[in-house]
Amino acid sequence: MNLFTDIRTLVIENLTLLQAEGVLPAGLDFKNVAVEPPRDPLHGDMATNAAMVLAKPAKMKPRDIAEALAGKLAADGRIDSADVAGPGFLNMRLAATLWQDVIATAIAQGPDFGRSDMGQGRKVNVEFVSANPTGPLHVGHTRGAVFGDALASLLDFSGHEVTREYVINDGGSQIDTLARSVYLRYLEAHGQEVSFPEGVYPGDYLIPVGQALKDKVGDKYVDQPEDIWLEDLRNFGTDKMMDLIREDMAALGVKMDVFFSEKSLYGTGKIEECLNTLDKKGLIYQGTLPPPKGKELTDWEPREQTLFRSTLHGDDVDRPVKKSDGSWTYFAPDIAYHYDKVLRDYDELIDVFGADHGGYVKRMKAAVSALSDGKVPLDIKLCQLVRLFKDGEPFKMSKRAGTFVMLRDLIDLVGADVTRFVMLTRKNDAPLDFDFSKALEQSKDNPVFYVQYAHARVRSVFRKAEAAGIAVDDATLKAADLTLINHEAELTVAKKLAEWPRLVEIAARTNEPHRIAFYLYELAADFHALWNRGNDLPELRFLQEGDIATSQAKIALIRSVSIVISAGLSILGVTPAEEMR
Repeated sequence: MNLFTDIRTLVIENLTLLQAEGVLPAGLDFKNVAVEPPRDPLHGDMATNAAMVLAKPAKMKPRDIAEALAGKLAADGRIDSADVAGPGFLNMRLAATLWQDVIATAIAQGPDFGRSDMGQGRKVNVEFVSANPTGPLHVGHTRGAVFGDALASLLDFSGHEVTREYVINDGGSQIDTLARSVYLRYLEAHGQEVSFPEGVYPGDYLIPVGQALKDKVGDKYVDQPEDIWLEDLRNFGTDKMMDLIREDMAALGVKMDVFFSEKSLYGTGKIEECLNTLDKKGLIYQGTLPPPKGKELTDWEPREQTLFRSTLHGDDVDRPVKKSDGSWTYFAPDIAYHYDKVLRDYDELIDVFGADHGGYVKRMKAAVSALSDGKVPLDIKLCQLVRLFKDGEPFKMSKRAGTFVMLRDLIDLVGADVTRFVMLTRKNDAPLDFDFSKALEQSKDNPVFYVQYAHARVRSVFRKAEAAGIAVDDATLKAADLTLINHEAELTVAKKLAEWPRLVEIAARTNEPHRIAFYLYELAADFHALWNRGNDLPELRFLQEGDIATSQAKIALIRSVSIVISAGLSILGVTPAEEMR
C-alpha cells in the first residue's frame, strides 16, 4: 500500500475526466504529475503539482487547471478538502479513514509493509568494502561496509535481486609486502629478533599469522631466500587476512555473497579478452597523453602507451591500460573485473568506494558504458571520512593494527548496532563525526537511542496490556475499531506511517539508505510526542482502564509503529530493542 501512489492515481483519473469534458485538451502527458507531502504540514496532507506542469502544454493558466481539478477532487469521499495555493499548487486534506486504513494495512502486512516491487526483480551487484587483504578492517572501511550492506538490504526490500560482492585485491605488489611482513613474524615466532624496515606492515595482528605459519611448516623457510617462500606466503598471508576480514565483517553483521579474486584475472587471458572487446569497438589505440594539468613540462616525459578512448563515454581524458614497458596499469584489471560482472548479466552495477577514489568515477563509468554498449548503468557511491571524537574532542583509540584504528575497537566500545546506525546518520558523501559520548548517550540527541527507545516503549505497552488480560495479537488488532483513532496527535503518527512505502521507493531509487535512518528518527519523534501528550491528556493513553476496545485501537496504532521501526532497522542491519537498560 502506497497512499501517495493511490492519491496520484486519483488525481490522474480526474485529470482524464477533465479532458473528457473538454476542460483540458487531449494528448497531455501526465508522467511529471506528482503527489507529495507539502513543505508545510499546515497547508494539508498532500500536494500536487499537476496544474503547474500541465499549464504550458495545455496553454492554460495553472490556477484555472488547479481550480477545476480541486472541484473534482473535493467531490471524492477520500478528500476532505482541496485548496488552491499561490499560482496553482493544490493542497489536499484526506479523510481520517484513509489514515486509519494505513494502520490496519501495516498490521495485516507486518514486516512486508512498505516492501515494494519497484525493482521488478532486476539483478543488481553491489560491490563494497574490498579492502586490501593486508590487515584487519579499520574505521574508514566500516562506513563503506555499513553503507553497502544497508544499500543492498534496501534494494532487496524494494524488489531487486541483489548480490553483495567483495573484490580480494590479491594481484598487486601489496601482497608481496604482506608476504615479507608475515615472514618477519614467522622468524620472530622462531625466536629471532627482527626489525621492521620502512614499507612493511608492522601491526601486531600478524603475530598469530607468523605463529600459524611456524605451526604449519616448522623451520622450512627459516633463513631461506625470498624466491623460496614468497609465493607460498603470498597465498598463506592472503588467506589468513581474509579470514580476519570475514570475522570483522561478521562482527559488524555483514555477509558477502561473492568473494572475487583479482588474481584470477592475471595469466588467464581475461584482461586480454576484455581489451580485445574494446579494441573491436575501436576504443583501444596507441598514443601519448597530454601532460597532467599543473605539471611543468620539464617534469613530464611523453611516452607512447596503450590507451582506452574513455572520452567517447563521458570521461575527461583517455586512460592508459598498458604501460610503455608492456605491463598492465591498475586500471586494466579493474576494467576486466567489471567486464566479468557485465558478462554475469547484471542489470545494474553499484560500487562503493572510499573518498580517495573520486578520480576513478568517470573512467570506471566510461569502461562499463563501453563494455555494455550503454545497457548496464554503473553508480559509484563515495563514502567520506569518519572523524572520531569523545566529548567533542578528537579521540585516539588503541592502534594495535600499527597505523590505523580497527573496526573491532569501535564495536568493542559501542556495539555493532550503534556503529551501524551512527554510520548512516549522514549522507555517504558528507564527512561523518563519530562521537563516542553522543553514541552512548540516552537522549533525544542520540538518534540510535531515540529510535530504539520508541520500539522499546511499544513493547512495554504490550507487556502491560497482556498482564491486564487485553488481547494484543495481530489478528485482534487488525480487527480493532480504528475509527477511535481520531485525535490530531494520533493521526500525525498515522500520517508519518503512510510515508514509509513512498520513502522506501525514493531511497532505493536514489541509492540512499541514510534516508531510512532519518525517517525512523522522525517517526520516533512523532511517537514520543504522542506518548508525552498522554501524560497531560488521559484520553491519549494507550491503555484505557475499563475500555478494551479503545485500548486495542490505540495499541493497533503503536503496533504499526513498531512494525515500521523494526522493518527500517532491519534494512539498516540493526536489531530492535525490546527494552532499554
